[in-house]
Amino acid sequence: MREQKTDLRREAGQRTRERLLAATLELVARRGREGVTLRELTENAGANVAAVSYHFGSLKALCDAAIEQALERYLDAQIEELGAVESTATLHDLAAAFARPMVRALAAGGPDLTVLRTVARIGIDPPQGWDRLNEKFDRTRAEILRVLTSHLPEVDKQELTFRTRCAAGLLNWLVLAPIGTELAAKPADEIERMLVPVIAGAFHGHQHTD
Repeated sequence: MREQKTDLRREAGQRTRERLLAATLELVARRGREGVTLRELTENAGANVAAVSYHFGSLKALCDAAIEQALERYLDAQIEELGAVESTATLHDLAAAFARPMVRALAAGGPDLTVLRTVARIGIDPPQGWDRLNEKFDRTRAEILRVLTSHLPEVDKQELTFRTRCAAGLLNWLVLAPIGTELAAKPADEIERMLVPVIAGAFHGHQHTD
């Protein structure tokens, strides 16, 4: 009986934690992290202030955890798309897979896009303590290099990694810049048509010949 009560208490605590994370992301999507207030957050989550302290330690830590979770979901989606790309696929196919999670967010607009803007901003300079995501960043790069090395064997790994980071930076800039708002008014297939050749070009680069 005591073990059953412990399990129920643990499950209730996990549900509270998940509600706090979901409510935080919703507020971040509407107002940015600076607009998240403890009072409104706990009301929306159906929790009390003590629950924030208990599960996360502080409001800032809760916001960081919610954004980190969103970034992790984005990386997981990117890894899934890239993992389905064959090594013999074209650079256009590779670029499409790499950009697709961002394209979906741009086309969806609303809270999805706002959250992704926060993720992009944070992803440029992740806070300390986000080291656990390094493996996912590394896996994303590894999946891209798997295809790039088969197409561009004359380019060394360091330069291909540089191009990959430039392509990621381009996506982050795109979602943060005013042009991202312009693209968000278009359907996903049109966004992909416009964006993918640019990403493919970043991957391919330009080889000078003597």
